[in-house]
Amino acid sequence: MKKIDVTEAIILAKKERNLTWEGIAAELGMGTVWVTSACLGMNSMPEAAAEKLCAYLELPEGAKAALMEYPTKAWDKEVPQDPLIYRLYEVVGVYGDTLKEVIQEKFGDGIMSAIDFTMDVAKEENPKGDRVVLTLNGKFLPYKAW
Repeated sequence: MKKIDVTEAIILAKKERNLTWEGIAAELGMGTVWVTSACLGMNSMPEAAAEKLCAYLELPEGAKAALMEYPTKAWDKEVPQDPLIYRLYEVVGVYGDTLKEVIQEKFGDGIMSAIDFTMDVAKEENPKGDRVVLTLNGKFLPYKAW
C-alpha cells in the first residue's frame, strides 16, 4: 500500500464510524495535531502507534508498513485556494519577516526547528467571536560557522 491509499482508508473509516481526529489521537494516546498529520501522510508512525491505529480502524493489510514509512514532505507550490489554509499563508506572508526579525533578535542567527517541534490547536471562547489559538513550539537551532 502507498501512503495515499492508507490516508484514503483512514478518512473513509473515520467518516463511517463518525470519529474525530481528537478521538483517534486519544485512542492512540498521542497528540491530535501529530496523529492527524501522520494519518494524512506527512509523518511516519512508530510501530506501536501504527499497529494500534490499524486495529482500531480495521485498516487493510499493508497499512501498518505504509504508516511507518518515512514520508517525502512535498506540497503544491501554488497558493492554496482553501480559505483556512490560504489565511495561514497570508499570516506568514504578512508577518514572516517580522517573526524572523523578532526571533533572531531574541535568540540570535538561526531557525525554529520543525523536527524538534510540537503544535497545538485550541478554541478560546470570546463574546466577540470564538478565537483559534495556534501554538507552535520549536527548538531554536543556531546557524554554525566553521
